[in-house]
Amino acid sequence: PKSDLRSFCHEGSFLGGHPERGKVPGVEASTGALGHGLSIGLGIALAARIKKQKHRVFVATGDGEINEGSVWEAAMCAGKHGLDNLTIMVDYNKIQSYGETQVVQDLEPLADKWRAFNFNVRHVDGHDRKQLKDSFDGLPFEAGKPSAIICHTVKGKGIPVAEHDPTWHHKSRLSPEQIEELFHALGGRNAKDLS
Repeated sequence: PKSDLRSFCHEGSFLGGHPERGKVPGVEASTGALGHGLSIGLGIALAARIKKQKHRVFVATGDGEINEGSVWEAAMCAGKHGLDNLTIMVDYNKIQSYGETQVVQDLEPLADKWRAFNFNVRHVDGHDRKQLKDSFDGLPFEAGKPSAIICHTVKGKGIPVAEHDPTWHHKSRLSPEQIEELFHALGGRNAKDLS
């Protein structure tokens, strides 16, 4: 139910920071940031083709995650087999866990890399639900090719103190002032109201 979306990252919620297999309906593997998601998705998409099943396979990944070599090995294989039932969505906020992707491991030209592996590529504003829905409605982008959706996003969007700041990726110690800023950005509630 849509109402469950409000429990995201709350204690006791099935919707944690990393989607978990067996806990979140439709999540087939708990992969985190290790780069295994596309390899697993590739196997599921290939099996679906062999079994003549009509479902689509979606893999959500971050831009830092695609530094992993297994991602590009899977991309080569998906392109080789023309898996048009496979779609990868890249959260391209240009920041990974400890810095900007341009500094850590430059991904540009990102779209050309996916095209080189026989993917049809589209760019969207990853915060615009209509653009995302329109992309999903247009799948596959081209028969005989896997699809890549590069979702341009802002890390920490909507939280001014955290936007574009990689130090928030693993932040666990917050000052009372930072907590107040977070609550204000999330709708003006005061942290003291929760105690």
